[in-house]
Order: sequence, then C-alpha cells, then structure tokens
Amino acid sequence: MADYDIIKPYGEKQRIFDKRYLEMALVWAKNSYCKRRQVGALIVKGRMIISDGYNGTPEGFENICEDENNVTKPYVLHAEANAITKVAKSNNSSENATLYVTSSPCMECAKLIIQSGIKRVVFCNKYRIADGIELLKRAGIEMVYIDIENDIYEQQ
Repeated sequence: MADYDIIKPYGEKQRIFDKRYLEMALVWAKNSYCKRRQVGALIVKGRMIISDGYNGTPEGFENICEDENNVTKPYVLHAEANAITKVAKSNNSSENATLYVTSSPCMECAKLIIQSGIKRVVFCNKYRIADGIELLKRAGIEMVYIDIENDIYEQQ
C-alpha cells in the first residue's frame, strides 16, 4: 500500500470524508471547558481515528481555562497538542496521518505536528496569525482549508 493510499484512503470521496471528520472535530470541541475559544482535533490514519483532543487544562488541573480577566491561562493545552500527546501514550503512530482541527495551528502546535509525522492538516477556521500554516507548508505538510458553511475546499 502506497503512502498516498494511507494518507488519502478514500480516493475520490476524500473531500466528503475530510468534511465529515472536520464536522466531528467541531462536535468534539464542545467538550472544552474554555470560554473564549473551543477547539477540537482528530488524528486519522488510514480510515481509523487514532486520537482526539480539545483545548483545556492538563490532566488533574481544574477545568478553568481563563483567569479572572478572561485571559487564557498559560498552561492551557491546545487541541492539537492534546491529540498528539494522547497518541504518543498509545500504541498507535501518527506517522503519515491526517490531523483534522477546527482552527488553523499556531507556531507551537505546527512544530509538534511536524515532529509527529503527520502529513496532512485539514482545518475550517483561520486563526488571525498564519505563521503556523507557513511553517507546515515549508515542512511539506499538505494544508487544506474547508469552509463547511459555503462548501469551499482549498489547498493552502
């Protein structure tokens, strides 16, 4: 089986499944206790979801993401980081996987994505700072933006 078949296992239906997985990530984001922004992520390899995550505090911490001034606490983990570290604790590998995330990755998450071996990132909301997208493209990771509401599918 070629890498292409692993990375895009749905052939001509890949766009349909990309949209469905993103919709699932949007539902998963609702698990976040963060008030300012809720982000969800799924890592899919082949045709199987191997990890999931949403933004929130580390395990064992109180589920309060913002301080009294509504500023995100510095130790809050991003959805991508939660999904990547979760797969690292499992028997799965994210090598050649696709990350579906509801917001485009920041610079810190982009570095984790590169190191984890993920080859595609599909997202539906553009973060105001695009440096994470630029780093991922520089690393040769396929970036796909989907506007679910308007049925737009763009290679970045």
